[in-house]
Amino acid sequence: MKITSLDPARCLPLPDAGLGALETGRGNLPLESVDVAASISGLVAGVEVAQGFRNPFEVPLEATYVFPLPDRAAVTAFRMEAGDRVIEGVLKERGEARADYDQALREGRRAAIAEEDRPDVFTIRVGNIVPGERVTVRLTLSQPLPYEDGAATFRFPLVVAPRYVPGTPLDGAPAGDGVAPDTDAVPDASRVSPPVLLPGFPNPVRLSLTVDVDAAGLELRELASSLHLVRREGNRLSLEPGERLDRDFILRLGFDASTALQLDGAGTFALTVVPPPPAGTRTPRDLVLLLDRSGSMGGWKMVAARRAASRIVDTLTDQDRFAVLAFDSYVEAAFDGLREASDRNRYRAVEHLSRMDARGGTELLEPLRQAITLLGETTRERVIVLVTDGQVGNEDQILEQTGGALSAMRVHTVGIDQAVNAGFLSRLAGLGAGRCELVESEDRLDAAMEQIHRRIGAPLVTDLSLKGLETEPGTVTHLGSIFPGVPLRVYGRYREAAAVTVRGLAAGAPWEEQVPATVVDNPALRAVWARAHLRELEDRYAMGEHELEGQIVRTSLEYGVLCRFTAYVAADTRQVAEGGPEHRVIQPVEMPRGWDMPAAAPMAAAAFHMPAPGSPLAGPAAEIHEAADGIASYGSAGGAAGSRGFTPPPPTGGGQAMKRGRGFARAMPAARPMAPGAVRHSLDAVRPQLVAELDRLKATRGVPDPLYLADLASRLSVLAAFLGGHAELAALARELESADRPGADLAALWARAIEVLTSLTSDGGTSDGTPRAAFWKRP
Repeated sequence: MKITSLDPARCLPLPDAGLGALETGRGNLPLESVDVAASISGLVAGVEVAQGFRNPFEVPLEATYVFPLPDRAAVTAFRMEAGDRVIEGVLKERGEARADYDQALREGRRAAIAEEDRPDVFTIRVGNIVPGERVTVRLTLSQPLPYEDGAATFRFPLVVAPRYVPGTPLDGAPAGDGVAPDTDAVPDASRVSPPVLLPGFPNPVRLSLTVDVDAAGLELRELASSLHLVRREGNRLSLEPGERLDRDFILRLGFDASTALQLDGAGTFALTVVPPPPAGTRTPRDLVLLLDRSGSMGGWKMVAARRAASRIVDTLTDQDRFAVLAFDSYVEAAFDGLREASDRNRYRAVEHLSRMDARGGTELLEPLRQAITLLGETTRERVIVLVTDGQVGNEDQILEQTGGALSAMRVHTVGIDQAVNAGFLSRLAGLGAGRCELVESEDRLDAAMEQIHRRIGAPLVTDLSLKGLETEPGTVTHLGSIFPGVPLRVYGRYREAAAVTVRGLAAGAPWEEQVPATVVDNPALRAVWARAHLRELEDRYAMGEHELEGQIVRTSLEYGVLCRFTAYVAADTRQVAEGGPEHRVIQPVEMPRGWDMPAAAPMAAAAFHMPAPGSPLAGPAAEIHEAADGIASYGSAGGAAGSRGFTPPPPTGGGQAMKRGRGFARAMPAARPMAPGAVRHSLDAVRPQLVAELDRLKATRGVPDPLYLADLASRLSVLAAFLGGHAELAALARELESADRPGADLAALWARAIEVLTSLTSDGGTSDGTPRAAFWKRP
C-alpha cells in the first residue's frame, strides 16, 4: 500500500463525502454485534451488554472498541468467551491490568481489557483473536433510573459522538488509537475519538436490545420509547430489527414514586423523598444563560436550543437580573453585564437568541468563567443555565478550573442531542446542586421545557441533612436540594438504621419528614452507591484533590465497581498464537443520527486515522489519496494502530471535512496541492508526528518491515509538502521509496531513517525531558 499526492482533478470530493467509509472485500469490521439485555425493577436497572467480535482475516487480530454506557452505571463484572473457553475478568489497578493484558498478548494468549475513560465512555480491547474466530465479551452493570414528574427514564447510549478537543497537541506517543491528537487540555483525546463512518454505511453492527420491566409493586401507567421503534409483549420490549448504533435508546416508564428508605441488609441504604407541595415566595435570582452555538449543534439541535433558551428567558420576572452568553470559539453577549429582567430586556435577549446559528468549536471553559465573574458575590440566588450537547473532551480541565466556584451556585444543564454527553452535564449540575434535563428530539421539547421551567426556579427544600441514621463517615452521596417534581435520591453506607428524618428549609421555614426503613433483597443498591461515591471522588480529583487517587482505587477494588483508575482484565491460560496480534484495528462508530455532516476541519484538532501498514483492512488494491496540506494518523510497524497526527491550519467553520477512501475509516480535508506562494509551516507543526514515527522505528529494533518503510516514505513526502518542500524530509522519503523493491538494503534504510528523524526531533519531547505520566494521571 502506497500513499501518494495526486493531481487535484483525481481528488474531487464525492457527493456523499463524510467522516470516512470502509470498503473491503474481506467483510465488515471486527465488531459484529451488540446485544443489550436490561431488567428494570422499580427505579433500578440491571443490564448485560454482549459485544461480539469476529476475525475474518488470516492473522491474529486485536480489536479496539470505544463505546458509551450510562454515566451512572456501575460495571460490576466482565467476561470473555471464545469457543469452549469462558474467562472471568478480574478488577485491578489500571496499570497492573494493562501489564497483565500486554503480557498475555506477548505470550500468544487471548486477552481482553475494559477501561473507563469518562463516566460514560469506555474502551474494550480484545487481543489475539485467531483467524475465523468469534469472541464475545460481556459487561454486567447496574444503574439507577432518574425520576421526575411521574415518570422514570431508562436511557442507554449507543454511540460516542465526536467531541470538540481544544488545546495544543502534546509531544510523545498518543494515549490511544483514536483520530484526535492528545492536547494539553485533553491529554487523553486519542482515547475518546474513534473514527466515524459515513452515514448509511452498509452492513452495520447488528443491534439487539430488550427490556423487561417489573414495576416492583407500583402501578405502571405507560411505557414509551422516544427514538426507536419497539415491539411490546406484556412488559417486555425489544427493538425492531435493523436499528443502528447511532442514537441513545430512551424508555420512559410512567408510575408514581413514593418516599422510602431501603436497606440491603449489608450496609448500604437508598433514600427516596418525594417533593412537598410548593409554599412561600422565592428569592430573587441572578441568572446567566449560556447557549452553545458550536458546529456540533447544527440542524434541529440549534433550533431546539434557541427555543429552549428563549423559554428560559421567559421564566424570569422583574425581580430577577440576567445575562445571555452565546459561545462557540468565542463568547458573544446579548448585552453588557447583568440586566433587570424587564419586558424590554427579555425581548432583546430573545431577539438576540433568534439570530444564533451553529459555527465554530465548543470552547466551554471561557463562557463558564465569564458567568462566574458576572454572578460574583450577592445575597440573591445565583443560577447558571447551560444549553448544549456537551460534546467537549476537556471535561476534567473544566471541572478543575471552575468546579469550586460552581459548587457555590445553582447550575442547571439542558442537554440537546440524540447522543448527548449526559455524564458531563450531570456532573456539572451535580456540582451546582441543580438539575440536568436531556432533550432528545424536537417532539419532546415542549414537555421537557415544562420540566425545565420548574427546575430553574428556586428549589422547594434546601440545606438538607439526615438525622437518626448512623452512617459511615464520608459515604453519603451529595444531598443537594429538593426540586418540584423531582424526588431526592441519596445513597450511602450505614451502621445502624431503623428510620431517618430528612430536615431542611422550605421558604425559609424548617421542614422535615420521617421515613421508616425497609430491608430489601437488592444487591444492586451496593453497586449503585459505590458508583455514585466513586463519581464524586473522581470529580474532586479532577478539581485538584489528587491525593484521593489511592482512596478511589481502594474503593473501586473493595466494592468491585469499575472506575477511571481501575480496569477489568480477562486473560486466557491457553496459547493460541505465536506472539502478539499482527494487526490492530479500532472499530469506527456511526455518526450520531441528526448530526449534520460538517464541512471543514475541526478548529482545535484535526488528526486522522487509517489502518496499519499492510493491514488486511486496507486491501491490496487500496488507493489512498492524501492532501498536501493535511496529514493522516497512521498505524505503527507491524500493524499497531493509532499514532498521533498534527493540527493543520484551521479553515473557517468548526466542522470536519471528510473524504471517502477504500479500506479504512478516516477524516481528511479535500485534497489540493501546495499552491505557489502558499504558507510554509514550521517544523514544529509536524514534530509530534515525527516523534511518533521515530518511536515506532525504534520499536522494530533493527528488524524493519519493507512495506512499513515504503509507507513511511509516502507519509514523509506528505509532511514535506505540508512544510512547503522540506529538503531533508523529501530526500529521506525518496530513499525509503525503494524499501519494497528487490535487493533493498533494509537495515541501511532503517538506520538512515533513525538518523534523520532523530536529528529533526532533537528539540521534541517534554519540556523537562522526562517521560509523560500515564494519561489518566496527567493534570
